[in-house]
Amino acid sequence: MSCTSVSSFTASLFVPSKSSSFSNHKRRFIQCSLGVEPKALAEPLLLNAVRGQDVERPPVWLMRQAGRYMKSYQIICEKYPSFRERSENVDLVVEISLQPWNVFKPDGVILFSDILTPLSGMNIPFDIIKGKGPVIFDPIATAADVDQVREFSPEGSVPYVGEALTILKKEVDNKAAVLGFVGAPFTLASYVVEGGSSKNFTKIKKLAFSQPKVLHSLLQKFATSMTKYIRYQADNGAQSVQIFDSWATELSPVDFEEFSLPYLKQIVDAVKQTHPDLPLILYASGSGGLLERLALTGVDVVSLDWTVDMAEGRKRLGHDIAVQGNVDPGVLFGSKDFITNRIHDTVTKAGKGKHILNLGHGIKVGTPEENVAHFFEVAKAIRY
Repeated sequence: MSCTSVSSFTASLFVPSKSSSFSNHKRRFIQCSLGVEPKALAEPLLLNAVRGQDVERPPVWLMRQAGRYMKSYQIICEKYPSFRERSENVDLVVEISLQPWNVFKPDGVILFSDILTPLSGMNIPFDIIKGKGPVIFDPIATAADVDQVREFSPEGSVPYVGEALTILKKEVDNKAAVLGFVGAPFTLASYVVEGGSSKNFTKIKKLAFSQPKVLHSLLQKFATSMTKYIRYQADNGAQSVQIFDSWATELSPVDFEEFSLPYLKQIVDAVKQTHPDLPLILYASGSGGLLERLALTGVDVVSLDWTVDMAEGRKRLGHDIAVQGNVDPGVLFGSKDFITNRIHDTVTKAGKGKHILNLGHGIKVGTPEENVAHFFEVAKAIRY
């Protein structure tokens, strides 16, 4: 029997492209000469696991898998010392994103970028300075400042992101899932109000508790903009998108419910209207106290950090939602036997299915590259 993939606007038997909505893109289907029932195109392991399909092992990728622990990345940094240049040049973004893929073959290949990348397109000048981190040149403090923030248009502001994702999708060729990511509204607001990273989050909390309307106005602009950004990434090749709400856990539960949860839910609801099959992952470091509330956002996957026991996290979240994580990044500084044991412990506690093996945070600078290789080797040899 010979089967070919064709395109049609009217075919009744079709497989939707994972980066498109049903309403405004062509439908794809398999046409077989013997009239046999069409079969779905092969999907990456990560997508199958998230959707609860029967998989032989948990898919694995690592946050910050493309980064400073890799010698090949260090060489690029020497030639291109500016982070923004590395993350805003199509060729460099593709090369860096593919470095861990070429060496370790993870089940997820994440775009090399930063959650602050959209800020310039929103009229918020910034830079990422070596040794200091993000710097917002004109921190937001008033309603007038918020009025100057533009809603994000990814097509016009970050075309290199779309181009890079398109190339990555072609290069990886469905052997792994191409992952995009965005920052959550409260975390983005924290950066632009604090003027960069913060230890105490005094400025954002002062704004929240003394001028909540001003903060809500800013959060709404970020929610609308990140909805557009997720859709843009999906339309250009991202097969799943992770939302980072890194600083939401600085909020008490009641304040999380006012300043983070509604905007996360708004983003998820809006994206699901146009891209119902796009898996959305939510990560917030130190989220043990907010775990059940993270699930209320409607995301497909909650990524646990290492401070939550995986078995307890599963129990608290329930088995209808997928989980990601959650090996302590520090484990990668241990012996190979120690790394192996922690991987197996995490997978055992997560149980079969709906689990993406990952770290509980990004790979640390100075992590031995051979230990990362061992992590992937052990993870990919696991069988349920």
